[in-house]
Amino acid sequence: MASATFPAIPGFAFPGDIERYTGEQSVPRAASRGMAATAMTVLIVDDSAVSRKLVEQALFGQPYSLLFAATGQQAVELYVQHQPSLVIMDWMMPDLNGVEICRRMRSISRNSYAHIIMLTGKTDKASLVQGLQAGADDYLTKPFHEEELIARVAVGFRTVELHRQLAAKNKTLENLALTDPMTGLANRRAIDEWVERELSSAARHSLSFWVIVADLDRFKYVNDTFGHTAGDEVLKKFSKILKTHTRRSDFCGRLGGEEFLVVMTHATRKDVAKVAERIRAEFESTPFTISGCSMVATASLGIAGFEANQAQSTFNSVLSQADAALYCAKRTGRNRVEIAAA
Repeated sequence: MASATFPAIPGFAFPGDIERYTGEQSVPRAASRGMAATAMTVLIVDDSAVSRKLVEQALFGQPYSLLFAATGQQAVELYVQHQPSLVIMDWMMPDLNGVEICRRMRSISRNSYAHIIMLTGKTDKASLVQGLQAGADDYLTKPFHEEELIARVAVGFRTVELHRQLAAKNKTLENLALTDPMTGLANRRAIDEWVERELSSAARHSLSFWVIVADLDRFKYVNDTFGHTAGDEVLKKFSKILKTHTRRSDFCGRLGGEEFLVVMTHATRKDVAKVAERIRAEFESTPFTISGCSMVATASLGIAGFEANQAQSTFNSVLSQADAALYCAKRTGRNRVEIAAA
């Protein structure tokens, strides 16, 4: 490996062998097209073409896709556009220094984490601490040793991978915390979070907001007669029907037990009634064969809410009205849809 104490090698010294450019991106010639498409991305930020070339030569042959920026502003723009996994930046830039670039990058909301290595000729601890406090993860003093840079980049990518794994696990845990395990629908916690946002949006923009509460009829009889396994199958089938009749802009979930909820926006009273009736009719027409016995299950549904430009209400109030309509459907024979008075 060449030491950084040797004189800098200009890029034109090896024409055609070092790299090929596609816009701001440079891919080593040794890398295949497949590798270029899946390679981890490194953003190199330095106003010196020679310094950028030195970093590129150090990383030549590594499975990285390289991006280059000659100014701080360009670095931030490329960072937003390409979301690189790792950034190697010079401390001193013509417009923004490394500390300012770090702060801007860290302030940008992103779904993934980037590891930032600061290249600097500064050796005083105060400057290094300032860079780390601004968001840099590591630093390397100039002139750097190629093997040390390669090693620190490898450590950076391992750190990025750990962040990704942690984010994925946190996402999984979040989904589990907001999902009913049996039906796969949103649970009561997720319902409360989603509904509050949608109700606030409906109030701000004078939109319609409707709640359908559904309850399976005589569900205790199903469990007592055919067993809880049969009851679980009935719950899962009804959940599947709810999903089928819920638009992407709407929401459905399990309130608990055999009680479910659908929230609809951007819909009229008549539209919501049609959706509820389709859910009721499809569930009634779904045959269940349990232990050789045929069974028909039904559900009662209650609707409440408000049209666009009507007086707004709280979710608890709308839910209470939908519950009252549901109980009315139960009292008047079950397997019905009832709408609360406007």
